[in-house]
Amino acid sequence: MTAQREWFEKDYYAILGVSKDASDKDITKAYRRLARQYHPDANPGNAEAEEKFKQISAAYDVVGDASKRTEYDEVRRMGPSGGFGPGGGSFNFDGGDGLGDILGQMFGGRGRRGGASGVGPQRGGDIEATLTLSFEDAAHGLTTSLHLTADAQCTTCTGSGARPGTSPKMCSACGGRGSVANNQGPFSLSSPCRSCAGKGTIIEYPCGTCRGSGVERRPREVHVRIPAGVDNGQRIRLKGRGTPGRNGGPAGDLFVECLVTPHPVFSREGLTLLTRIQVSFTEAVLGSTITVPTLDHNDVTLRLKPGTQSGSRHRVKGKGISTNKATGDLIVSVDVAVPTQLTDEERVAVEDLHKVLVNPRVKEKS
Repeated sequence: MTAQREWFEKDYYAILGVSKDASDKDITKAYRRLARQYHPDANPGNAEAEEKFKQISAAYDVVGDASKRTEYDEVRRMGPSGGFGPGGGSFNFDGGDGLGDILGQMFGGRGRRGGASGVGPQRGGDIEATLTLSFEDAAHGLTTSLHLTADAQCTTCTGSGARPGTSPKMCSACGGRGSVANNQGPFSLSSPCRSCAGKGTIIEYPCGTCRGSGVERRPREVHVRIPAGVDNGQRIRLKGRGTPGRNGGPAGDLFVECLVTPHPVFSREGLTLLTRIQVSFTEAVLGSTITVPTLDHNDVTLRLKPGTQSGSRHRVKGKGISTNKATGDLIVSVDVAVPTQLTDEERVAVEDLHKVLVNPRVKEKS
């Protein structure tokens, strides 16, 4: 049974937990969430989770691809009977893009116009990784390296699966097609060739490193460019940097989750930087010019008006996080510091101020 034939039996939307009319974005979001939950690296030794992860990947491989999703929906709409009614109706195989073509795609077989195909290329799996960044590196962006242990193309046989000095040979049972025909009345179905497992080739002398799979699990280094402005928990997709595909299929993707460490001075809201500055009571009352730090270490001055209130926020334009699309601002929150210890001279000054500010109000009330 080819992968397409399973479309009759498996509801890929249900596997991903989305509706049939879900958007491409919602499908991708659901897949990523489930992939993180059931990924083998997150569930070592859990065979049930590994099987669930395979089902999720197979479902996303179909409904996550626009053209495959359209074909899948059409196959599911037709149902397993393929349109045969109780009276034993027939298909029209003569017109282009007819049901004969759909059946040929469904079962990997051929209509009356031929064109059998075996098990097609299979996309490689996705890889999940985490990268811890400093607050400044996340804001400014950087190029770094990730060290992973994952499936990769075998270095001994360069992915062929055959021992060096040999090469895979065409399967004589299927003539290299990867499938064998099985006539079923008005049309012909095909199933994967058992001799070559649908590959169309047979490896007589398997590679000793990968045992004929063309893939080995080994450490590898991946260079990653983290764009400026990446936020905590954000995922970066590196297309084609996942595990290698099978039968000539494309490699999967690498998803890097960024974990950003806190900064002692700054926090952020999107591209806006936030910081807090303490000023004295007199600076707040009389007004003052204060020095404010920035993330690029070029301090700026900020003029406080007389009567500045504690907790007030002041904007410094263009001093937030800068990306290739936009630049944020710096928001400075002012905290008025209240002294906990006073000299005799300071106490006398404060008491005199108290008399000026409070006593007239008391007399007015009385």
